[in-house]
Amino acid sequence: MKLPISFKDFSKDPVKGLLFIVLSAVGYLYYDNKTSYKEQMVEYKQQIGSCDDKVTTLEKKVEEKTERLRRADSVMAISVARLEVLNEINKIK
Repeated sequence: MKLPISFKDFSKDPVKGLLFIVLSAVGYLYYDNKTSYKEQMVEYKQQIGSCDDKVTTLEKKVEEKTERLRRADSVMAISVARLEVLNEINKIK
């Protein structure tokens, strides 16, 4: 493999040689970052899908618990009303 800059050219002008090396390193890091980013996006999309399923399940549970709470509150109100009526009846006697 032939390098774009020879040792002779590098010894004459080391700034150009270092610039080539730095530019190559930056290019590699940019490519590596893009590749990692794509892999992360695939993972995150899968996680979002599983989280959506969990949220849906939890929303159903919350609705069910809310309905049970409404029923319990209604039963409690009826029971309190009956107790008040019974107390009033006992006071009259």
